[in-house]
Amino acid sequence: MSFFENTRKPVGFGGKIMVAMMNLGHSPVARWGLRFLELAPDARVLDCGCGGGANIKRLLKKCPQGIVRGVDYSAVSVEKARNLNRTAIQKGRCAVWQGSVERIIFAKDWFDAVTAFETVYFWSDLPQCLREVRRVLKPGGTFLICNESNGDTDKDEKWTEIIGGMTIYKDIELKAYLEQAGFQNIQIHKRKNWLCVTAQK
Repeated sequence: MSFFENTRKPVGFGGKIMVAMMNLGHSPVARWGLRFLELAPDARVLDCGCGGGANIKRLLKKCPQGIVRGVDYSAVSVEKARNLNRTAIQKGRCAVWQGSVERIIFAKDWFDAVTAFETVYFWSDLPQCLREVRRVLKPGGTFLICNESNGDTDKDEKWTEIIGGMTIYKDIELKAYLEQAGFQNIQIHKRKNWLCVTAQK
């Protein structure tokens, strides 16, 4: 297995290194993307494909009286995210569980916002995942997708060749998928090769 496969599902020692690298390496694009998400101080947020938990930490800061949940299918990522956010977990403001976005364990209409940083590339059944995200969102709730690659340049193909099961979506493709899943008010933001999409239930 190539080391870069750990971007998709971190495992073992290589996975631990990758998760630490992603927490650092993805922070500029994540900070930029979060500017497009308005949250009330007591918001409930779900971070899908939460990786090492750096964005959970940012979201907890953004809604100081709120709660943040994280889900990731990598045991390595879940462990790292729990360690990074241990204090918030002890206070009952945060929980991270191992699982798939295709079957989210929460009740419908529960979250004010759902985020997906650098992760939709790897969702094998994107339409099903989007339906699940919409299900757990409250009416009027926001879904934020933030990607470092927007599919507009040839060099993006290099990553899909190195990493099995990766698909880099263009903005129009994500917009179409979101519309099919029943989302509305879809906004597209771009900067450099970065892409941020927000949509509402």
